Amino acid sequence: MTAATTIAPPRARPRGDAWGSGGTARAVAPILLGVTVVAVWQLIAGSGLVEAYLLPSPAAIGAEIAEFWPSMVSAGAITGLNALVGLVAGSVIGIVAALLASTRRSLDGMLAPIVAALAVIPIVALAPVLNTMFGADSQTGRQLIAALAAFVPVFLNTARGLRQTQPVHRDLMRSYAASNAQIMRTITLRTAAPFTFTGIRLASSLAVISALVAEYFGGPRGGLGGLISTSAASSAYPRAWAYVVAAIVLGLAFSLVASGLERLVSRRR
Repeated sequence: MTAATTIAPPRARPRGDAWGSGGTARAVAPILLGVTVVAVWQLIAGSGLVEAYLLPSPAAIGAEIAEFWPSMVSAGAITGLNALVGLVAGSVIGIVAALLASTRRSLDGMLAPIVAALAVIPIVALAPVLNTMFGADSQTGRQLIAALAAFVPVFLNTARGLRQTQPVHRDLMRSYAASNAQIMRTITLRTAAPFTFTGIRLASSLAVISALVAEYFGGPRGGLGGLISTSAASSAYPRAWAYVVAAIVLGLAFSLVASGLERLVSRRR
């Protein structure tokens, strides 16, 4: 007889051993990457290999940020308001449209090609048209563009979430004599909520981008997109990049808030 040998399985390495904790790794790694990118950028821009108008140095951009900080805040408030109005309006319309589509197959078939068409509308072509339609001093066109960009992901994700309800759950509620409205409120909407907020998270960044693009192509010059265009046209390239940095911060703020809402809803579900 041969003696049976027992091989012990390898010990699983605790998550985050290399950094001390997983949370520390997630926080430190992006910071290290950002510092490295900025340092390399500064070296390239200061070496003379690239012209300053093509790639201003981070130091020059930082000086412009310090000098034009008040105008960046006010411009960010205008762009942020346009994006927020568009995000809220597009999300509400998207949720309502998805609810209607879930009640009737005919409505779903009618809305599907419309949503597909809206998803491929070029914002670059639509922005000048709406800015001209509503006037040079109106922000309505920009808000409509942001709403259009937000509508599509919210509608698609909400519609997908509404289809996740299991028939056995609806049958169980009907056995308890629950009405259709009660089934919708207690089962269908609760199941679809995480999908809806995923759509809102995706739409938050799209709303900011769409508002910036709409501002870039005409209309009032108070927003970040208009100031980027004006600065670039006047050859103030470090200033244009400074406004780009402000736009990035604004987009990240929208995305972080939407991600926080998504996590909150997922935990309470």
